[in-house]
Amino acid sequence: MTGARRKAVEGRPPPYPIESVDNALRLLLLFAEKPRIRLTDASTYLGVATSTAHRLLAMLQYRGFVRQDAASRAYEPGGALTTIAAAVLRQVDVRARARPVLERLNAEFDETVHLGRLDGQMVTFLDSIESSRAVRVASRLGRSLPAHCTSTGKAMLSLLSTDELHRLYPDEELEAITDRTISTRTALERELDLTRRRGYAASMQESEEGVASVAVPVTSPGGASYAINISMPTTRMTSTARTRIAEALAGASKELSGLLV
Repeated sequence: MTGARRKAVEGRPPPYPIESVDNALRLLLLFAEKPRIRLTDASTYLGVATSTAHRLLAMLQYRGFVRQDAASRAYEPGGALTTIAAAVLRQVDVRARARPVLERLNAEFDETVHLGRLDGQMVTFLDSIESSRAVRVASRLGRSLPAHCTSTGKAMLSLLSTDELHRLYPDEELEAITDRTISTRTALERELDLTRRRGYAASMQESEEGVASVAVPVTSPGGASYAINISMPTTRMTSTARTRIAEALAGASKELSGLLV
């Protein structure tokens, strides 16, 4: 069985498969074997009529996943596939470059550290190293949370202009995760102004009861927004600890920004 065919049958099929979607995805997987696909290739591979294969390829072309060579009429990978592949590689690369920085922070404070990325109004946690202490903040690796209720999110939001923030949050009311969550855009703007002045963002039980954190943004030449944070139980987040952590994160952010160039 070839690579693309193996990938096409990985996992358990869903209970209610959509054949047209499955066929379109199978065509995309076929590019792992063939640099270009002719209409007859697609029809034979899928076991469908030529007209059906043409409709599938036309839709993929419309969304930029394939393009058609004007001379040969064969289909080739389109810009959308390249964009997705580049985004995935960037994410993997950022995690790899950030890992030593996260490890040093974890070793210095023995608290949970995170690397996050801003995705619209959400924070996606790309990497994490947990504290070794019995009472610790659990890893949020792979999770997404509203940006306005996390220190990681607020650190990245602090880099936005007022107009950019208003476009991202067109409404005044914001979702409250706990009774300490910032719940209005006006209050968020005040918090972001404070974040810019002191150089770090903080959260005290705003996304989870009993959890406190400090975060700083990481500038990236690619335009993506990242941030690193240190999280701990609120009982250990003293003003002295917050100051020490903020200073360490500022240095780590500068180092990581240099690595992302």
